[in-house]
Amino acid sequence: MGIVIGENQYGKAECRLVTVDRSSDRHRIKDLNVSTSLRGAFDQAHLSGDNSNVLPTDTQKNTVFALAKESPVNEIEDFGLRLGRHFVDSQEPVEGARVLIEEYGWERIPVGGAGHDHSFARAGEEKRTTAVTIDGSQAHVVSGLKDLVVLKSTGSEFWGYPKDKYTTLAETTDRILATAVTARWRYLHTDVDWAKSFEAIRSTMLEAFATTHSYALQQTLYEMGKAVLEKQPEVAEVRMSLPNKHNFLYDLERFGLDNDNEVYIAADRPYGLIEGTVTRDDVPPAPQAWYTLPEF
Repeated sequence: MGIVIGENQYGKAECRLVTVDRSSDRHRIKDLNVSTSLRGAFDQAHLSGDNSNVLPTDTQKNTVFALAKESPVNEIEDFGLRLGRHFVDSQEPVEGARVLIEEYGWERIPVGGAGHDHSFARAGEEKRTTAVTIDGSQAHVVSGLKDLVVLKSTGSEFWGYPKDKYTTLAETTDRILATAVTARWRYLHTDVDWAKSFEAIRSTMLEAFATTHSYALQQTLYEMGKAVLEKQPEVAEVRMSLPNKHNFLYDLERFGLDNDNEVYIAADRPYGLIEGTVTRDDVPPAPQAWYTLPEF
């Protein structure tokens, strides 16, 4: 029996980067969490402890901050491509790079009806994300969002499911439907207006969630993904993870009170978890784009 080292990568995780564009009196900030990973001729580091090909993770961290200074950080996809290509082009043993970026949103604090020039408030828990993969001369971009919490107070049903001796859930034709959307979409190429595309995809997903009369969260997932692919030709596939944020009708009959779908108890766990991929049937898969990323 032979034993060999398989696929591997290494890097620096979660470099917290904040940049301030002071080119005018109206400042602009970018708040990012950046992780880098490199793939290549690193087997000997595992097999014999030979580090001659290993660019230190501390150097990778320093590179994140240095490149942020050398050229302005605008769209996270562009910054990820710049970082990934730097590592592949400057280090001969490096054959591929993966750059993961989360962006935290900030909004200008309104003062006198207008956003302040240099004071901001955190926009919430939602994050914009990208995963840039450089594989030799190829580049893959998988962008997305996470923790986008949405709720509809009606327009959702759940019934017709199998029942056995352990089933206690009552069928319903009117319920609250809520979830925290994690979505990732793979672009077909890198010639994209990233900001415009992101805003369009986010708006399309929200509109599909709001307007779909849902008989199951699975149906809502498919309609959200389908709407993106119908409207955004630059997108090859959409992968989503939708946890059910359950709101159960509270029993008020014991107090002599009616509850006509008005009072609920919010339960954070356990929760249903619905995940799936919506894809074009004529687009080839790109496994390297998703290498080590969560399936959904």
